[in-house]
Amino acid sequence: MDGIINIYKETGFTSHDAVAKLRGIVRQRKIGHTGTLDPMAEGVLPVCLGNATKACEYLTDHEKEYTAVMRLGVTTDSQDATGTVIRTTDPGCTEEQIRACVKEFEGEQLQLPPMFSAVWVDGKRLYDLARKGKTVEREKRRIMIHEIEVQSICFPLVTLRIVCSKGTYIRTLCNDIGERLGCGAMMESLLRTRVGTFTLEEAKTLQQIEQARDENRLSDLLLPTDRIFLSLPSIQVREEDDRLVKNGNPVPARYLKESRNESPAACGPHDGIVPLDPDGCVRVYLSDGSFTAVYRMNRKRGMLMPEKMFISEG
Repeated sequence: MDGIINIYKETGFTSHDAVAKLRGIVRQRKIGHTGTLDPMAEGVLPVCLGNATKACEYLTDHEKEYTAVMRLGVTTDSQDATGTVIRTTDPGCTEEQIRACVKEFEGEQLQLPPMFSAVWVDGKRLYDLARKGKTVEREKRRIMIHEIEVQSICFPLVTLRIVCSKGTYIRTLCNDIGERLGCGAMMESLLRTRVGTFTLEEAKTLQQIEQARDENRLSDLLLPTDRIFLSLPSIQVREEDDRLVKNGNPVPARYLKESRNESPAACGPHDGIVPLDPDGCVRVYLSDGSFTAVYRMNRKRGMLMPEKMFISEG
C-alpha cells in the first residue's frame, strides 16, 4: 500500500503506539508517522505507507490546528493535567483580560521547550531528565502562531483554537498565557483538528481501520501521496517524456508553461509560466495523470531536477 491513512489518535497511547498498531492492522512494515502527539492528546495523525514514507519530512513541516482547553489558576510540572501540581491561584482576571492576553501570543516568537518533552539535550531526552527531577538549560525555539482565538470561557476553563507551525508546544503556550495573566495555567485537554490538508472529519480510529480491513475496504481509507504537495504547482509530462521521469532524469523547464494548480484531472493548463513555490519545486505527473515525483528548478541548467521520487515499487 502506497499513500496516507489519517488516523484519529485516541488518548492513552503514544503516536509510536498508534503506528505500531496500524502496522499490525495493515500487515505492512514500511510505515512512518508525521509528528508526535502526547499520550493525553487526541486527533489527527497522518501516517504514511509504502513509498509515501519518503514524504514524512515534508508533512511534518505543515501547519497544525488544535482545540485546547486551558485551566486557569493551576500550574503543573509538565504544563498539562498529567503532571504534579506545583501552584494554585485564584484566577482573578476578567474575560476581556483573557481575550486580550491570548491575542498577544499571535505571531512569530521564541518558545522554551518544556522539560517533559522529547527534545534532545547533550544526548539525553528532556523527559528522561525531568523524571529524575532534573532541570537543564534549553534553547528557545522560533515558532509561529498563525492564529489564536478564545472560543469559550467557563471559569476556570478557557477553550482555544490555535493554528501554528511545527515545533509548537501547546501546553507551553497555555503555561505562558497563564504566567502573563499572573495566575498560572495548564493544558487540560488537546485535540488536533488538522495537519496541513488532513482534517479531523476524515480521520479514522484504529478500530474503524481494522473494521475496514476485515471488510476489504482499506483502499477506501488510503489517501494519495500528492495530497501532501497540493500547495505546489504541478506539471504533467508528455508520453514521450514518461521514461525521463520514471528514471529520475532532468525534465525540460518548458513544462512550466503547462503548470496546473491542482491535480491534472481537476484543472486544465494555464497560459504562460506559473510562478514556482519559494523553493522552486513542482509536482510531476506522468502522461496518464499518476503522481511520480517532486522536482526542483535548476536555473543554471534551465532544467527541472528530481528532488524526491515516488515510483511505486510494485
